[in-house]
Amino acid sequence: MPEATDTSAPLISIIIPIFNEEELLPTVLTEVRKLPLRMELILVDDCSVDGTRGILELEEQRPHTRVLYHERNRGKGAAIVTGLKSATGDIVIVQDADMEYDPNDIVKVVQPIIRGETRVCYGSRFMGSVTGMRLPNRVANWILAKMVSVLYGARITDEATAYKAFRREVIQKIPLMCQRFEFCPEVTAKVLRTGEKVIEVPVVYRARTFEEGKKIGYRDFIIAVKTLLYYRFFK
Repeated sequence: MPEATDTSAPLISIIIPIFNEEELLPTVLTEVRKLPLRMELILVDDCSVDGTRGILELEEQRPHTRVLYHERNRGKGAAIVTGLKSATGDIVIVQDADMEYDPNDIVKVVQPIIRGETRVCYGSRFMGSVTGMRLPNRVANWILAKMVSVLYGARITDEATAYKAFRREVIQKIPLMCQRFEFCPEVTAKVLRTGEKVIEVPVVYRARTFEEGKKIGYRDFIIAVKTLLYYRFFK
């Protein structure tokens, strides 16, 4: 893993929630380790049943890498929360294990935080480039972004992006209840309610199909809508 020659450079904690990603996980890890950042990798396996655990057992021996395991499948949100508890970096960012996002964009997403412009930065797919996203998914993403704007008074173009970066002290003080994909609306709602400013930067996105292993579905959209409403009006 490349290390910054300046040891005063901020440490970036990259949390990778993982479930049944034996095919693409090695590529993700290779690409992430090429980044010109001082970083630690926190790999959280959400009880994979394919060959993922074999890969992770080897990763346990790598420097600057922490591997954590769930003994039962709990969901992406729960895996992120588990990773957050172990993060020690100045900045925390989530990286999916499926290569829908280009790991090179991590550098762009953390830069506004490094420069002191914000303590929260999102990588927006809709400010960048999107390939292969189905129309219903585009509509769902548009609705969620509009709900954030209306309910929380913050203009965000991509509420459901996986690339969310935070100063560690910001994200670790937020109590998260999420289990599945409701991490995105919950953390967005709670961050905005604390008064934090969210900056967005453009990122590249290539959607994969359910046949290729995509896991989020229509039910998760309904839960996201309910989550945004709940933390605005009832919590």
